[in-house]
Amino acid sequence: MEAKNREIEAGAVWRRSDDRTDGVEIAFLASGNIGLRDSRNPEGPVLIFTPGEWQAFVAGAKDGEFNRPGA
Repeated sequence: MEAKNREIEAGAVWRRSDDRTDGVEIAFLASGNIGLRDSRNPEGPVLIFTPGEWQAFVAGAKDGEFNRPGA
């Protein structure tokens, strides 16, 4: 995997869908990529998606691709 443009800039603005403490946060990065992190562990690892990867991820989530088996 190419590491180019895979850094999180210090001024990234993280957003979440509501005020709950558990869930995920996203940031639209200056590089054009999208960062995704666990809101309970903001200092932990961050997934970074290119715009195309993000579109595929969101489409898969909407289609239930990531649902737990039997849920």
